Amino acid sequence: MKSKIPNLFWHGGSVYDAWFSCASNQVAQVLLTLPYSFSQLGMLSGILFQLFYGLMGSWTAYLISILYVEYRTRKEREKVDFRNHVIQWFEVLDGLLGKHWRNVGLAFNCTFLLFGSVIQLIACASNIYYINDNLDKRTWTYIFGACCATTVFIPSFHNYRIWSFLGLIMTTYTAWYLTIASLLHGQVEGVKHSGPSKLVLYFTGATNILYTFGGHAVTVEIMHAMWKPQKFKAIYLIATLYVLTLTLPVAAAVYWAFGDMLLDHSNAFSLLPRTPFRDMAFITFGFACTPLYFVWEKAIGMHECKSLCKRAAARLPVVVPIWFLAIIFPFFGPINSTVGSLLVSFTVYVIPALAHIFTFRSATARENAVEQPSKYFGRWVGTYTINVFVVVWVLIVGFGFGGWASMTNFIHQIDTFGLFTKCYQCPPPASAVSPPPHGLNATTAAPLHHPFNHTHSP
Repeated sequence: MKSKIPNLFWHGGSVYDAWFSCASNQVAQVLLTLPYSFSQLGMLSGILFQLFYGLMGSWTAYLISILYVEYRTRKEREKVDFRNHVIQWFEVLDGLLGKHWRNVGLAFNCTFLLFGSVIQLIACASNIYYINDNLDKRTWTYIFGACCATTVFIPSFHNYRIWSFLGLIMTTYTAWYLTIASLLHGQVEGVKHSGPSKLVLYFTGATNILYTFGGHAVTVEIMHAMWKPQKFKAIYLIATLYVLTLTLPVAAAVYWAFGDMLLDHSNAFSLLPRTPFRDMAFITFGFACTPLYFVWEKAIGMHECKSLCKRAAARLPVVVPIWFLAIIFPFFGPINSTVGSLLVSFTVYVIPALAHIFTFRSATARENAVEQPSKYFGRWVGTYTINVFVVVWVLIVGFGFGGWASMTNFIHQIDTFGLFTKCYQCPPPASAVSPPPHGLNATTAAPLHHPFNHTHSP
């Protein structure tokens, strides 16, 4: 019994563990900003972009899994032992394509994971503020930054079983709470659904959805934790389909109920009245920072150390920049789109597609590939065609237009609120209220007529 209980809660490597990790990690805190994206895109475009980027994200996750299996098979033929080593995406690129690909992949992946952790921390502080607004969002960021430090004691994704299970349960509960509460609340008086109204807002919203379904920067680490990583391809697709059953209803319902009010409320919680059901909704934290710990351990030579306490102590410096950046840029919502356009577009869309093209560019490499493309994708010709489409689309729409729009919006947040703002988008004192025009969601909205809106100065 002493060995079975830890195994039940601690040691996971099954397909179910991988599914829990993928589903909970894919959407997580971004769920709260999807209604905000719908207010920028409009209902129809919001639904279409979710379906489109969901499929595109599943495709590039499939490519990453193919490249991982190819790399691991080649290394195991060379008698390389991975028992005390976690394979990461930049190592796959290094083994298959060389050091230049490794360096580019490492730079994009680490920066994305860093800001992904920052966004998760900002989301936690924003959520808890709407449960207890006696403290401002910055103070809650300090508190949750300290809580974040406890993740240094989780060795790898093998040990995320209970955490990922709870994460999926809470994400599911939060999604259905927001959906049902919005439908029961009904449409606010004089509700307007004017989106899309501006190109800047349109591409900002589209890029946030690109970010939503680009959460597979931890794909390789999750695969490596599996006992049979070859089964990962189907797992990620099923996880994406499940996530769509959460994201589509919540975004549509909240946007239907509140319309253009969401332009000034990037966190959907801020529009619903305080109830025990709302206060139970919470998004867990910890996935994005774990791969950063691995990179740091490898950089300082501690990755294969068997002492958990020594590894935990070595990981602590990684928490500091996450904490600091979350305090500097507390712009939950706009920062998601910025990270999506500048980092996610390359990390999980462009680089995997190009890496697959160049890994199997020769006839010999295609003939000796560990896994051949499915006939349903048109074998190699069809696979290459899809890859080229992904690269071109993401570079033009995601990075090009999305980068322009999200950076314009992000800079506008800085100009309006300033860095280190104490309480981003918090309701102002009642005496200072004057209804603002809807613009680049940079102005603080007037408080709603709900008793929970105790006011604090931004």
